Amino acid sequence: MQALVYIFIACAALGIGVAAYFGLTFTPIEAGVTALVFGCMAVVLMERVLRRRAEARLEKAISDLSRLLSTDAQAGSVLSQRINALVDVNAGSRLESVEADISVLGTVVRQVAETLAEIEDTRRSTPATVPAAVVNTAPATEVDTFPEPVIPLSMLRQALEEQRMVCHIEPIIQLPKRRPHGYDLVPRIGLEDGEFADRPDFMPRRGGEEVVRRIEAFCLEEAIVIARRARTAGQPIILYVPLSRASLSDPDTRTTIEAAIEANRAIAGSLLFAMGEADCRLLSNAEKALLTNLAHLGVGLSLAGATSLRVDFADLAGMGFRNIRIDATGFLTRPQSFTDFHTADIADYAKRFGLDLVGTGVIDEQQLLGLFEDGIVFAQGPHIGGPGPVRSDLMAERKSVRVEIPRRAEA
Repeated sequence: MQALVYIFIACAALGIGVAAYFGLTFTPIEAGVTALVFGCMAVVLMERVLRRRAEARLEKAISDLSRLLSTDAQAGSVLSQRINALVDVNAGSRLESVEADISVLGTVVRQVAETLAEIEDTRRSTPATVPAAVVNTAPATEVDTFPEPVIPLSMLRQALEEQRMVCHIEPIIQLPKRRPHGYDLVPRIGLEDGEFADRPDFMPRRGGEEVVRRIEAFCLEEAIVIARRARTAGQPIILYVPLSRASLSDPDTRTTIEAAIEANRAIAGSLLFAMGEADCRLLSNAEKALLTNLAHLGVGLSLAGATSLRVDFADLAGMGFRNIRIDATGFLTRPQSFTDFHTADIADYAKRFGLDLVGTGVIDEQQLLGLFEDGIVFAQGPHIGGPGPVRSDLMAERKSVRVEIPRRAEA
């Protein structure tokens, strides 16, 4: 292509020389010089244009090369970061955690195998006539070991009508600094001598569901007032409100509880419902649905009075439970009755599902030490502090958030 351009320049210079010779009457030498000058000027201009094009192509190539080098540098930096991250990974700790889990699993499997072997040995050594005797024997009635309340239901109704029901708070601390974690809302009845009757002294155990609903509604009302006023004062607290199937089994009460929490969503995160283990085992689908809705609103649950930790932690966490309460004395003296895990491992295992263990009924400093050594950092009991009155500034204006539970005649 460039050769054709030069041929065209030569032809144009020759034409200029011929035109100057014949048209302008130049001498042959003058015509030749004119043609030569024109050709040289054209060649110089052509070379300049070609040089500019070459420089532009070179600059573009250098720019592309620079971008490629920048991309390679970024890729190298990312690769270097990944290599450094792999170098910094502490595989030993992870392997130790896996080894610990495998060890615990092996212990559980061995205990199960030993138990099955004992059962098989017992079956082989039992005479064949024993099953028939067992079949013919009537089932034994389950013994109720819990004492009956000393205050009858009629007196409890009268106390409610006379508004002698009060709510005190009992602290739950967090170890090792013993900072307050939350407070149990404890319903109590004022007596004539200025003393207070505790919950076991008056709470109905058979029947009286309407009264139980009224007491739990009163506690929820007090909890909302205290939580709202504490939040307004800039000192939010966590309150545990008692809840039982007496309230959960009643459709109107379920609706009222959900409406009360919905109307006070700002302090829903400060409330947790404490539910007994027996009530939790008997929950119906409708009652579980209510607990799930409350969890979506921000309210947590606490499993109170747990007699065993052989439960599905994932299922409890899915229902909204945040902690499990166990008797500190029983757990420290008879850990095998609560769990097959080692006492130092069960708290960490529960934390994997977002559940904390709370030791209740702590009676001395030694029990606090034992709980902390086993990884249980929440504790409650007489050694820490008993139920006491709430500050008066947190108890004002209850009517603004009153929770009314429909009353029904007892069957």
